[in-house]
Amino acid sequence: MKKILITLLMSFCLLTTVSCTNTASNGNGRGVYLLLDTSGTYTKELKKAQQIINYLLGILGPGDSLVVARIDSGSFSEKDIVAKVTFDARPSLSNNQKKIFAETVDKFVKNVRSSKYTDISGGLLQAIEFLNEVDAAEKHVLIYSDLKEELPQGFVRNFNLTLDGFTVQALNVTKLRTDNVNPQEYLDRLEDWQGRVEHGGGKWIVVNDMDREDALLL
Repeated sequence: MKKILITLLMSFCLLTTVSCTNTASNGNGRGVYLLLDTSGTYTKELKKAQQIINYLLGILGPGDSLVVARIDSGSFSEKDIVAKVTFDARPSLSNNQKKIFAETVDKFVKNVRSSKYTDISGGLLQAIEFLNEVDAAEKHVLIYSDLKEELPQGFVRNFNLTLDGFTVQALNVTKLRTDNVNPQEYLDRLEDWQGRVEHGGGKWIVVNDMDREDALLL
């Protein structure tokens, strides 16, 4: 009887348009990890970030995962995760998940305290680990920051990033006061991060038009 069931299952797989093997290897949907810079005056930009989060909640569906985490003085830690979810296939549960997620983020934005330092590298490494762990079929890391990394004394972040299959998008890369004096500093920041991402095998994109959330490549 067992052999007959196995034979029938194999026949079904061969006859259907989507094979059983391919279905099993499709991963768990899209994975999106959004890093929010909470250093200095950049916390004023977080209201705009909520628009992006609401957009993501609207386009992500069953099996997709979404994480929002803060970038602070030491970001290679799960304690910096503000909210995380993998959306259920049942619409009623999925809608409730999205509502709770949005409320959690809203509470965070209203009560956030600015950090003294900006550990972007640590946050990026945490994002890589999470998206690999959930086995996301598509891996997206969004960095909402001015991209100026400032680390506490003694912190070391001179590691290589492993980003094969990842897309990293820098969002709302605002210009600092010093950039007005020397624009090359702004260009150098973008070039340095692009070099690190692409050296690790990832795809690098910069999106500064926050009036068009659909500019995100997901």
